Amino acid sequence: MQKLRMGVLVSGRGSNLQAIIDAIESDCLAATIAVVISDQPGAYALERAQKHGISTAVVERSGYETREAFEAAILETLKVHNVELVALAGFMRILSRGFVANYPQRILNIHPALLPAFTGLHAQAQALAYGVKVSGCTVHFVDEGMDTGPIVLQEAVPVLDHDTEETLSDRIVAAEHRIYPAALQLLASGRIMIEGRRVKILADCSKGGNEKS
Repeated sequence: MQKLRMGVLVSGRGSNLQAIIDAIESDCLAATIAVVISDQPGAYALERAQKHGISTAVVERSGYETREAFEAAILETLKVHNVELVALAGFMRILSRGFVANYPQRILNIHPALLPAFTGLHAQAQALAYGVKVSGCTVHFVDEGMDTGPIVLQEAVPVLDHDTEETLSDRIVAAEHRIYPAALQLLASGRIMIEGRRVKILADCSKGGNEKS
């Protein structure tokens, strides 16, 4: 069976990119990364991709007069590489409605909080400041809002009394590395159905599982 061609958008160190690469190389994710695109030329994620022989591209926002032109350049790069599915892995920009329309229900993001709580930047610091006892991470579909798309998977982690933003972040990142490749595999294998805001996970017929939501 032909594997789904994925494009990954990054801005930083790319630990979730590495988790995706590892899942593909261990045959846990039936996809191939066609290209990794960064809006930051110095992003370590680019080096991670190159070490695995993955094509990379840099599209800097400063090189374009408008957001529309910037996004058009990213879209063109994705289309040149025949990308079918887009994964955001630490990409620090909100995508427009026009961009998302090119990949309807085919763009996923990972966020370090249990959405809808603590959207946007510094979600771990927000959680600590609020005094929650449980935090975690969320894989969701991307729409034009900030972390507002339908939720695919979540994993909770405890918030400990002695936690700092760094220690809580480390615990959440470990969970991210588990659920992001898993969510991408669900999408790649056609096991996701969206009804309004609800994402239903269909049975894996090869294992005789039952549908759950």
